[in-house]
Amino acid sequence: MVQTFRLKTYSLEKQAKMIKTDDFSSVFNFRKRISTLYLAMHYQPNMHQRARLGLVVGKKTAKLAVSRNYMRRVLREFFRLKQHEICHVDLIIRVQKKFGKSDFIQIKQEFDMLIAKLNQRVLNQHIGSSDHTSSAINSPATDSSGN
Repeated sequence: MVQTFRLKTYSLEKQAKMIKTDDFSSVFNFRKRISTLYLAMHYQPNMHQRARLGLVVGKKTAKLAVSRNYMRRVLREFFRLKQHEICHVDLIIRVQKKFGKSDFIQIKQEFDMLIAKLNQRVLNQHIGSSDHTSSAINSPATDSSGN
């Protein structure tokens, strides 16, 4: 008997990106935020079966487009590698302080710490709520649907 295993794909699919202004507005209006020195993470549970990412890197943070694009690229890559470990939320990452290649390790540590805090908060919020029927907040690690 041969067992087939479904491998997780690590590509960043189009459905994992938040693009519309209304999506960003609803997350900002939900007013849940975790922040560190370089990054601020705004989040809102969603009804999709995946985490979705939006990025904000303002011109006040980094004047040059090259710098802003580098920061977006790095954060998108971190999300791509961790997307299967993140609860089902709409996630906006806002850069608070400019970072470059020399800060890469610190940014990676901050990102990992923020994701761990995010998962913990969302799961605690879900456990503490009286409505246990919502499947939108299930963590991939605790999801019993077999995906």
